[in-house]
Amino acid sequence: MLIDFKGLNIKIEEATILENVDFRVDNNEFVYIIGRVGSGKSSLLRTIYGEQEFEGQSAMVLDHDLTRLRTKHLPGLRRQMGIVFQDFSLLPQHTVEENLDFVLRATGWKHKKERAARVEEVLNQVELYDKHGRYPHELSGGEQQRVAIARALLNNPRLLLADEPTGNLDHETGRNILRLLRSLTEQGTAVVIVTHNRHYLQEFPGIVYRCADHKMSEVTAEFASKASPEGNP
Repeated sequence: MLIDFKGLNIKIEEATILENVDFRVDNNEFVYIIGRVGSGKSSLLRTIYGEQEFEGQSAMVLDHDLTRLRTKHLPGLRRQMGIVFQDFSLLPQHTVEENLDFVLRATGWKHKKERAARVEEVLNQVELYDKHGRYPHELSGGEQQRVAIARALLNNPRLLLADEPTGNLDHETGRNILRLLRSLTEQGTAVVIVTHNRHYLQEFPGIVYRCADHKMSEVTAEFASKASPEGNP
C-alpha cells in the first residue's frame, strides 16, 4: 500500500478542511480527486507530501509514518514521489535538458554521464527528446507540462501526484497529458490527480474520490457507468 490514511482530520490553522478521511492508494492505481474549489483537494495532496497540518493516528505514505516523520526526513520521502503542478514551474533561463539535470544534481546524482542518460530516458518517455535543447518559452503549454512530468519521473517514483495538471491547457492538449499520465500506471507508477474536468474521468477511467462538505468519499461507481472507450469524447 502506497498511501493509507485512516480517520485523518486535515486542517489549516484551526479550521478543519477535511474530516475523518479514509484514503488508500495501491501500486499502479490511477486515482482522481474531484470537488469544488476550496473543498480540500489540494490540501489532501499537501498532506501526502508532508506540507499540511493534520490530526490522526494512521497516516502512512510510501512506508513512512507521517505522524512520526521528522522534518529532516521529508526529503527522503519526497524523493520517492513525483509532483506535477498546474503552472509547470520550469526554470526559464535553462534549457529543457538543464532543467532536468538541475533536479538530478539536487537529488544526489553525481556522475554527469549517468545524469545525461537519465534525462534522455525520461524525455523519450514523454516523447520530447527532440526538444531537449529548447528553452521553456520556446515550447507550447502541452510541451512544458510534458517536461514537468518528465522532471517528476527522474527518480523513478512509486507515486506521482498531479495538481490540476491540465488547468492551463486546451481540451485536446489536456487529453494528451491525461493519456500520458494514465500510461504511467502500466509502467509501475501510481498516479493521484486532482482535476475539475470530469470528461477525463469518463475517457480515462480510474478510482474516483470526491471532496465535499468537509468530507471525502469514494464515488467511482457514479462514473463507471458513464465511462467511454479511450479516445472517444
